[in-house]
Amino acid sequence: MSEKKSIHGHWSNAFVFVLAAVGSAVGLGNIWKFPYITGEYGGGAFVLIYLVCILLIGIPVMMAEIAIGRRGRQSPINTMRDLASEENKSPLWQYMGWGGVLAGFLILSYYSVIAGWTLSYVFKAASGTFDGADASLVGDVFANLTGNPEILTGWHTLFMVLTMMVVARGVRGGLEKAVTLLMPALFALLLVMVGYAANSGGFEEGLNFLFHIDFNEFFYACDVVDGAQRCEFTGTPLLTALGHAFFTLSLGMGAIMVYGSYMPKNYSITKATFIIAGADTVVALLAGMAIFPIVFANGLAPGSGPGLIFQTLPIAFGNMAGGQFFGTLFFILLAFAAWSSAISLVEPGVAWLVENKGYSRVKATTVIGVSCWILGLGTVFSFNLWSSADYQLFGKTLFDLLDYLTANIMLPLGGLLIAIFATWVMKKESISDELSMQSGFSLWYFVTRFITPVAIAIVFLNAIGVI
Repeated sequence: MSEKKSIHGHWSNAFVFVLAAVGSAVGLGNIWKFPYITGEYGGGAFVLIYLVCILLIGIPVMMAEIAIGRRGRQSPINTMRDLASEENKSPLWQYMGWGGVLAGFLILSYYSVIAGWTLSYVFKAASGTFDGADASLVGDVFANLTGNPEILTGWHTLFMVLTMMVVARGVRGGLEKAVTLLMPALFALLLVMVGYAANSGGFEEGLNFLFHIDFNEFFYACDVVDGAQRCEFTGTPLLTALGHAFFTLSLGMGAIMVYGSYMPKNYSITKATFIIAGADTVVALLAGMAIFPIVFANGLAPGSGPGLIFQTLPIAFGNMAGGQFFGTLFFILLAFAAWSSAISLVEPGVAWLVENKGYSRVKATTVIGVSCWILGLGTVFSFNLWSSADYQLFGKTLFDLLDYLTANIMLPLGGLLIAIFATWVMKKESISDELSMQSGFSLWYFVTRFITPVAIAIVFLNAIGVI
């Protein structure tokens, strides 16, 4: 098959593609979500299972998604339609592309709201709001932010505008320039934070928590009933680890596929994937190494849930020497990570509108961005006006439902379909030609064809209660 050309342009070189894909993968999932779910599910055991999910599921699926994207050179929807046609398969496969674009859209709608918190906290930390703060004061600050729909909408709006400004400028003028600035800055800030944590007094305890493995805490949920401790086996941590592997690598949401469509033909997909997955994992571990020592040094709880970053760490920063400066740096780091990921979530939908509707990038970005902003208001209200049981479904707010639906259902399902399409629908010669692996193709093909789909299917069926 003759090589296709993307009408949206290409990355200047392979290094920029890697930076962009790392930027898509590295986000709030690494620095906000990974530490708190690690804290909730027992530390080292969760980290180990998460790394296994990355190796056996995340990396094979990412290689397949990049290969499919580069072969199609279009938006995920059009890529899936055309590649299915070339393989004489059902045009219904294009709905896999639709599912990915929809997943990215839904994620960005609530991701933008959480990212807005990071922008707010940059200014709060810089102004000394947390200086000498105790749990009560920090809790009030967080409650006042999330409980005020007007203020929350303002930060949500600002973040969406910043994201749209980058995407509207195109592949080289916007996406490329943003990632070449944001990613080096993000890594530098993160290393500074780890250095700071190393001198916090809780570094050894933090590392022990992060890397000590106890599967009893991972697979068993314990509670005290009638004065006696009772433990039940649970697959929730495993599902969470798998879902987070997809979330953190941006798999199944169209972002990696569309970024792959801009990838130079002469660059190794295998090499790129291992660099991206490695960098993403390193950032997640470094985030844990930066956060948990500070948490333990201040006698705080590592399993504080989603509030770990916004309600627990500010107490530590507020009572440490240099805490105002390093607290500000930390939330700038968090904002940069969120920004680099958000631009990749807008791109698939923008690419489709440009290809199919003839929209300019500015118009397409505006349509996607404004629609996502409107849906994001539901997440804004989930923390205040719609937080009561009257506005909940299955005991979950709209934010909780979107988070569960995307991370635990849509992304694993999308990854399952990508693996099936690459190894069962596409001819072996087609996927081999795109991957151009000098060695290891047979191993990748076997893992992606048999092991990865079965593993995803088992965890997915457990998530929906079938097994």
